[in-house]
Amino acid sequence: MKVTGLRVSGTGLIVDGVDLEVSPGETVGLVGESGSGKSLTARAMAGLLPRGLRATGSITLDGRELIGAPERVWRTVRGRRLSLLMQDPFAMLNPLLTAGAHIAESSRSRVPIAERLAEVGIDDPSVARRHPFQLSGGMRQRVALAAALAGDPELLIADEPTTALDATTQHEILQLVRRVQRARDMGVLLITHDLRVAFELCDRVAVMYAGRIVEHGPAAELGRAAAHPYTARLLAAVPTVERRLARLEGIPGGVPPAGEVTGACAFAARCDQAEAACVEARPPLRALPSGRLTACVTQVRPRPAPPGTGARRQASGPPVLRVSGLRKAYGSHVALGGVGLEVRQGETVGVVGGSGSGKTTLARCVLGLVTPDSGTVELAGDGPRHRLVQCVFQDPSTSLNPAMTVGAALAEAAGQGAPETRPTVAELLEEVGLPASYAGRRPAALSGGERQRVAIARALAVRPSLLICDEPVASLDVSVQAHVLELLRRIGTAMLFITHDLAVVRQMADRLVVLSRGEVVEAGEADAVLDAPAHDYTRRLLRSVPVLTDSHTSVASASDGG
Repeated sequence: MKVTGLRVSGTGLIVDGVDLEVSPGETVGLVGESGSGKSLTARAMAGLLPRGLRATGSITLDGRELIGAPERVWRTVRGRRLSLLMQDPFAMLNPLLTAGAHIAESSRSRVPIAERLAEVGIDDPSVARRHPFQLSGGMRQRVALAAALAGDPELLIADEPTTALDATTQHEILQLVRRVQRARDMGVLLITHDLRVAFELCDRVAVMYAGRIVEHGPAAELGRAAAHPYTARLLAAVPTVERRLARLEGIPGGVPPAGEVTGACAFAARCDQAEAACVEARPPLRALPSGRLTACVTQVRPRPAPPGTGARRQASGPPVLRVSGLRKAYGSHVALGGVGLEVRQGETVGVVGGSGSGKTTLARCVLGLVTPDSGTVELAGDGPRHRLVQCVFQDPSTSLNPAMTVGAALAEAAGQGAPETRPTVAELLEEVGLPASYAGRRPAALSGGERQRVAIARALAVRPSLLICDEPVASLDVSVQAHVLELLRRIGTAMLFITHDLAVVRQMADRLVVLSRGEVVEAGEADAVLDAPAHDYTRRLLRSVPVLTDSHTSVASASDGG
């Protein structure tokens, strides 16, 4: 498929002149922050733009123009020539249909359903008779992939296909996509905000910002030396599993609408290397001697090396949380099989493990949302549980009422705390790095990172002794993730930090607990566990983490012309 000069517009310009090509057997990554236009580019390529949006330019498949084609033409293309795999398999799978029915509905050949399932690593034929709600997250994504492949497409567009999956399952799904691609000589367009995934899986990477491609080239070259300041800043924000950084560096500001920056470099307002030429005209994509493309007119200057190893916090005083012999079963499934851990004042204890390891059940027991079958949960302090422990969830919409202003939500939360420690709305906003003026806004007017900051402020409003963070940055862009993690590191409240991302937990945890199938298989100082894991399960988790080396934070050499 070849995309030339693609523009997507509605009430304003969203995608502004994108050129992209995916050849048979090739994987092309499309990366960038939320609001850059990645998903709408993919939807335009699949003829699935939301109502009210219009695509212009050219999208051709084997020389056949698809822009402006009637829906009957697109129906002959979707599922047969190209297929779409989404982040959330529930968006693709009908809850009323079995896995087998989904695959049969998409198939255009007589290949048995069992063979389709086997192609995506499902050897149990009984899965075909199960409904989506009866499957784990990783299994649902495998079924969604099998359904996407059932039409034998030449191009698979995968939009954030592994964002919500744990490291092991993510690795399995990505390797599965790669294996199927090679067997079929199928093209893949991978859209992701996880740069580690993009550089591990892709042949070429296109970096998108404010509706435009600002850098494009072989993945190995871009990873070794970024030629555009935006790419360099994205790479610098990626957490590393190899060591704890003294400071996590996000990019200040946010992505502007494409229509507001048509006459200049869209990144200039956030770039610490911007010059007069950057705002005088829109810089075109130009070829460097190496052959890759960049839309930067300046000689990119190397940024300082990432800050060195950061010190761990020193815990003090008695435990604020003590969990002993915690057991919880759902029918025959044992979610927790005798878990014990402690969180002391002033420390962060990380909890890692794959899907079904018991992480979320543990959090729900501590929060009092689930009653364990046996064992104890002890929280230090007096007063109701909600004053002692609060939670920050992956999706801030679960804790923010869309009908309430930020100020009203924070005031309501603060009113549930002890009067002598009750903070003002302005104090809470300042604590999470937001201006007081945000009190008058509603959640819909905030970016994802801003909503998560408000969710953190709401959790802190009652001045809890313990903060439970359950995948608090899993759905955030790498730059926003860095800002939120740095904020959480500064807070100082004792934390139980639950995540499937070992690079994130390296940056956050003082001590680490590894769960597998409801049992603690390894625990200890975070650095010791991650540097020299004693259990094979921990070693497998570490092997599954895509890694960016320190060289990924460098910039293109002078011989490349900046």
